[in-house]
Amino acid sequence: MTELFDSRLASKQTAFTEIPIIDISSLLNGENPLQVARQIGDACEQVGFFYIKNHGIEQPLIDEMYRLTKSFFKLPYEEKNRLNIVNSGPTLRGYIPMYAENVDPANTRDFKECFDCGAHYEEVSPFFGPNLMPSTLPQFQAVAETYHSAVLSLARTLIGGIALSLDLPQNYFEQRQRKPITIQRILSYPPQMGKVTQEEIGIGAHTDYGFLTVLSQDAVGGLQVRNRAGDWVTAPPVEGTFIVNIGDLVQTLTNDRYTSTMHRVINTSGLERYSIPFFIDLDFDAVVEPVPTCVSEALPAKYAAYTCGQHKFKRFVDSYAHLQDVAAV
Repeated sequence: MTELFDSRLASKQTAFTEIPIIDISSLLNGENPLQVARQIGDACEQVGFFYIKNHGIEQPLIDEMYRLTKSFFKLPYEEKNRLNIVNSGPTLRGYIPMYAENVDPANTRDFKECFDCGAHYEEVSPFFGPNLMPSTLPQFQAVAETYHSAVLSLARTLIGGIALSLDLPQNYFEQRQRKPITIQRILSYPPQMGKVTQEEIGIGAHTDYGFLTVLSQDAVGGLQVRNRAGDWVTAPPVEGTFIVNIGDLVQTLTNDRYTSTMHRVINTSGLERYSIPFFIDLDFDAVVEPVPTCVSEALPAKYAAYTCGQHKFKRFVDSYAHLQDVAAV
């Protein structure tokens, strides 16, 4: 019998409790932020991923974002491609066709479509500028901007919890996030049929480039997280939650106390999978180096300082074919 699944793609179907679920209501309302911060810190140290419940974002807004996400990806290719990300210049916003972004290009072609937007700015610079929006979906821009604003506020609260978990003031990172790089992404993962190999999956194994990712995933599933033993563990959808993970910046800032965790998506469900990740980083010019509470004489800094924007742009150059000839910022 023909093997229909590459053994390199195997994951353990585990209970979602193996990735902790954290009730963040006491962080949001200020009743007991330190207790929640300790749970966040434990999750960042042990897993790099955690679910959050009682997050304060209304379900109707999430549902409407999914409705418009599905409507966008059902548009004719020619209409979507008029919004191609290559047309946005250094702003790097718009439609990303199948195979146009590959996060693990040495091993995998990404079998997905994306659309990126963010906070609107008139002036164009790397990661900032105007959004390219679908004119045939008149509600899309308003809903996407409302969703972006809501999740940005949530992300800032979570980052305050991370600061507390590191024995820093809750507002410690705010001085480096006055105008942070943010990306509001929507994703469509077509189902993969027949033999599935590592050479082409939904999204290849990668760590996230920035500070924090707040992900809404639909009921289809397909997200896998690599644990500390090197095993791939399924991260199933959990109703009423977002799944949150830390990125490369946090690993640097914490001097490897918290590590950015490899993850990937493989959609063999037979259904289209949709997800809505929100990415937040630091300001473009913010200096990234280990924070004081994560450095000591016994544990000196492992990282030389770098700037957030330079790091992120380099990762984009690695992922996007149309940037291969562009010098790093």
